[in-house]
Amino acid sequence: MNLFFRKSMIAATGLFLCLFLIVHLSANCILLLPEEMAKEMYNSYSTLLRENPLIKIVAYALYLSIILHVIYALLVTLRNRKAKPDKYAVNHTKENSSWASQNMGLIGVLILLFIVVHLANFWARIKLGMGEGVGVDSYGNKDVYKVTSSLFHNIYYVIFYSLLMIPLGFHLHHGLKSAFKTLGFYHKTGLKFISKAALIYALIVSILFGIIPFIVYFK
Repeated sequence: MNLFFRKSMIAATGLFLCLFLIVHLSANCILLLPEEMAKEMYNSYSTLLRENPLIKIVAYALYLSIILHVIYALLVTLRNRKAKPDKYAVNHTKENSSWASQNMGLIGVLILLFIVVHLANFWARIKLGMGEGVGVDSYGNKDVYKVTSSLFHNIYYVIFYSLLMIPLGFHLHHGLKSAFKTLGFYHKTGLKFISKAALIYALIVSILFGIIPFIVYFK
């Protein structure tokens, strides 16, 4: 399996995950509404995501994308590490690439840690019924709002969640720019636009994801 295929898989799955983050962020923004309104809308939204057949297919595609993204990123990182030109006396890597590109392995590990903890607290509890049971609201929907709100009222989880949005921002900025190049987009003006758009996207997503837990905590 060649390097181009691996990088293309990382790029394609990464772009799909970027779209998912927009959907996820829109759901988190519901938490900013007054409690009763937020609870009804958040639980209804969550029920739709769990029970709609089409969205179920998208959800499976999401799980597969996360797995493939991690696997191929690990393979490429290990290959690059083996091929690293440490034997040369002069290495201009730092001059030719950003801090994020040099440390994507570390950034990726931090994001993977976040995903594991996040899934254990939400997905495993709500989808698999693991841990403390999830009640229902007055409309008969699973009370996902209560699960989310209780976690966002745990200051340790809030700090953990928000701090891990920093490496996510770096990952999104570098990853979006690299993804289009990997998939064959080399238009000079277009790449400049993508670079700026990637920065704006990364800032909006990471900052909003990072501050919403604190807003909920102090509400």
